[in-house]
Amino acid sequence: MLMMFAFAQSFAQTTESTIPPTPKKMKVEIWSDVMCPFCYIGKRRFEQALAQFEHASEIEIEWKSFQLQPDLVTAPGKNVIEHLAETKGWTIEHSREMHDYVVNMAKEVGLDYHFEKAVVANSFNAHRLSHYAKWQGKGDQMEERLFQAYFINGENIDDPATLLKIAVEIGLDEKESAEVINSDRYAPEVKYDIYESQQVGVRGVPFFVIDEKYGVSGAQAADVFLQALAQAYQEWKNKQGNAAPQIIDGKVCTPEGECD
Repeated sequence: MLMMFAFAQSFAQTTESTIPPTPKKMKVEIWSDVMCPFCYIGKRRFEQALAQFEHASEIEIEWKSFQLQPDLVTAPGKNVIEHLAETKGWTIEHSREMHDYVVNMAKEVGLDYHFEKAVVANSFNAHRLSHYAKWQGKGDQMEERLFQAYFINGENIDDPATLLKIAVEIGLDEKESAEVINSDRYAPEVKYDIYESQQVGVRGVPFFVIDEKYGVSGAQAADVFLQALAQAYQEWKNKQGNAAPQIIDGKVCTPEGECD
């Protein structure tokens, strides 16, 4: 469903006389949380769309931090099926049924989720490491590996040793990565992303912002992403920056614990 969407003032308005030269690449910003099952599915569907997009080489992707449960206490001895049952007051059987629905959705894009192994973990430190990776030119690789750690491998994404192993695996400097993990570096960047999401109007993730004008909410089908990319790209190429912003609704996870 399409509807009008007003972006916050954080996306500065410019007049024709002050519009800068067209950048070499059109930016796609993706607000996401490592513990969001629809975010990994959305990543795959967006990648499917990008593989079909003839101007993919002119697209720049920037991952943005969002926390579904900022106050979540890491509990290595508990999986997410048990956690959801406790927080919702459900039986384990009902929680497992709800997760099976998402497991089947993930299989459609080639992902093999294992919620029975997924560790209940606060994602803040993973987001900090992701920001470090982004500034090292490895933001997408880090997001992919963190998703894999959480949903497939059953790794604790709040464990310093696990995060360091992941950083080294994708080619980041071991010493500097350790310094980031064992400090509060990039915490302001994570908090700013979350603040910016509130200004933009993000209510659930994944949330894709294309060329600061078009918002796509949720793990949409690849053809929806492809259509949005094509429309935004044409306007970007023609330097038409005044089109009415729109948002496309889809399946998201919200901070209230709802995934639908």
